[in-house]
Amino acid sequence: MPIYYQIAADVVDIQTDIPKKEDTFFIDTNVWFWMTYTQASNSALHYQITNYPSYVDSILDAGGSIYQNGLSFAELAHLIEKTELDIFNNKTHGAKEIRGKKFRHSHPREREKVTDEIEAAWIQVKSLAEPLDITVDESIVDRALRRIKTQKVDGYDLFILELMSRHNILQIITDDGDFATIPGIKVFTSNRSIIKAAQQQKKILTR
Repeated sequence: MPIYYQIAADVVDIQTDIPKKEDTFFIDTNVWFWMTYTQASNSALHYQITNYPSYVDSILDAGGSIYQNGLSFAELAHLIEKTELDIFNNKTHGAKEIRGKKFRHSHPREREKVTDEIEAAWIQVKSLAEPLDITVDESIVDRALRRIKTQKVDGYDLFILELMSRHNILQIITDDGDFATIPGIKVFTSNRSIIKAAQQQKKILTR
């Protein structure tokens, strides 16, 4: 059953948009995953590993600005480790499938591969995007707690929204439909479900 998104953001289709020099974007973790992780194609759809990297390249070519934050590191590391575990289990499908902690502690060669992939991915992120800082203190947590009562996003995304608000960045590149339900921001995406919902609800933006 498809997800019904009540679109509140302005949604931009990155396949038809041309970035401008004055554009500033926060890049969501899923996009970094597809751009920087060597095995991303094992778990990604074709458009995810082609459209997003191409659009980010066009931003940089135009002289626009892209941003990242250390909060994304934890999520990116988790996604890479999870994918490496899936790859490992698929390769050893004749054996009993193992879980995350056993994979982490009982397979040192695989663990080294995971950490190498994480390090290589994050080096790329840092080389491409400027950092935005935020201190996750009590006031930020309180704001996130208030936000979660009215907005349908997960814990990582709550802090990303607070980060964007603090730095007055209103544009995010993401494949995550949750962001499209947030008012006051612009979601740049290649996710056809989000784009279709935005078209139907008259929230598509053509620049």
